[in-house]
Amino acid sequence: MSLQRIIGVVLLVVGVTLVIVGMNASHSVADQVSNTFTGRFTRETAGYIIGGGVAALLGLLMVLFGVRGRKLS
Repeated sequence: MSLQRIIGVVLLVVGVTLVIVGMNASHSVADQVSNTFTGRFTRETAGYIIGGGVAALLGLLMVLFGVRGRKLS
């Protein structure tokens, strides 16, 4: 397995973990109050969810469509 695919798997796992942490944080009292009065979650929770989604997507793309290295001879 190439280094790029290994990094892709790591990014995918970290991204999914961040999304799960963000979703769990969105059920906290502070986020529920913020969502009630402002209609959105706190910046930290949104950061976890958005950042995790981006990392997971990037990791998935790296795993599926990893650039094939050119052999030097």
